[in-house]
Amino acid sequence: MAMEARLSLRQSQRVVMTPLLQQAIQLLQLSTLELQEVVQKELLENPLLEEVAPETDNAPEAAATPEAPTAPSPAEPPPVDAASSTTERQTDDLPFDLTAVMFDDNEERSLVAQEDREELPFENIVRSINSLTDHLDEQLRFATEDPLVRRIGNEIIGNLDEDGYLRAEVAEIAQRCETTVDEVEKVLTLVQGFDPPGVAARSIQECLLIQLKSDPNPDPVSVEIVQDHFDELSRRRYPEIARALKLPLDRVMESVEEIMGLEPKPGRRFGGGDSRYIVPDVVVHKMGNEYVVVLNEDGIPRLRVNSLYRSLLRNSGDDARAYVEQKLRSAVWLIKSVDQRQRTLRKVTQSIVKFQRDFLDKGLPYLRPLSLRDVGEDIGMHESTISRVTTNKYVETPQGLFELKFFFHSGIASGDGEMVSSVSVKKMIQDLLANEDPAKPLSDQEVAQILKGRGLTIARRTVAKYREELGILPSHQRRLAPKRR
Repeated sequence: MAMEARLSLRQSQRVVMTPLLQQAIQLLQLSTLELQEVVQKELLENPLLEEVAPETDNAPEAAATPEAPTAPSPAEPPPVDAASSTTERQTDDLPFDLTAVMFDDNEERSLVAQEDREELPFENIVRSINSLTDHLDEQLRFATEDPLVRRIGNEIIGNLDEDGYLRAEVAEIAQRCETTVDEVEKVLTLVQGFDPPGVAARSIQECLLIQLKSDPNPDPVSVEIVQDHFDELSRRRYPEIARALKLPLDRVMESVEEIMGLEPKPGRRFGGGDSRYIVPDVVVHKMGNEYVVVLNEDGIPRLRVNSLYRSLLRNSGDDARAYVEQKLRSAVWLIKSVDQRQRTLRKVTQSIVKFQRDFLDKGLPYLRPLSLRDVGEDIGMHESTISRVTTNKYVETPQGLFELKFFFHSGIASGDGEMVSSVSVKKMIQDLLANEDPAKPLSDQEVAQILKGRGLTIARRTVAKYREELGILPSHQRRLAPKRR
């Protein structure tokens, strides 16, 4: 076949991820605090952006409106789903009206932005916990005034890991403190007597022994098991321990239960670190019989385009004009993207409130199964957009503070054909196991049978999966759970 060159036209469609489109999609995923940082950064980098002062929010600038020039039309389409409702404000189509972003419009600000909120709700604050190092340092200061003991003690405390174990050799600490190994051993014994019991141990065996011996009247059998039969204990060879100690198996199991009640990681409860605050992105208020969705716009500056650019466009050369036009396009797009993010977040939350009305009224047992597709079909958006807009977002409701992702769960069929949320099923399982007879704990199969009697068809392996997600041990291990001393 002969080779020939020819020209042909072909029409095709493809999605091009322009930098502006990527920015708009990224804004959807940001939390309120992250959005504040992005907006503040743009205010510093883009001279055409300016923040509207709160006292001038509603001040009209009608005199400047007639002089507003026409901005170059960006080639990139706005980040809007194809199925979005056409009844929305027509700000998604470009070119757009620059007067709406250059000058103050009279849109009403969010109710949250109008409130004088000096502090976050109490339930949004994670309780501040002292670090393990601070906790031990304080005890060391009260325990001794000897400078050498304090220096050695500080060196020991500084070499503890997050679980409270000493991760340095005694000889190494002695060398650093220019003292003897015996002196370090004495101070180590002092620190090991601090709270929490078991701290500064060099192994889990030593940790358990310290906790047992901290009791004024320790069980000698428990001490002997940990001290002389730790390998058999770790392998759960209880009959061998009973034969070695020449004791009945029941007596050995009593000591095993006590040992299982000890804390293998003494520093666990001090792992909180700094206090962290959750700022809700959306607040759901109940007004009468209806729920109202209010966006939290605290800290998000209200933006507009600086009117000074008009004189720059008139009096600048081509290079300066191109720069101003590029910055103008970027500024307008940011304003549009932030506005669209807020409107999309409001629409998604309103849809969730509609689907989860029973949960808001009655609590967790009434949480219904919900998928991203359900919300997407309800508001005419793609489920990928719903996924992005619910990422890292929190909503404050009458039932508490929740991540928006919390409301999306699979369901299990009930006897009457209705679907029950997996979260509600987990709550049922948790309640059943919390109220079981400790001597005869419920197996996964028995739990499945009980739920079946309540109209829920659930497999044993599903019960096991939910139980593991709840952090609950299997029945044979719960039977050996430690008795409260």
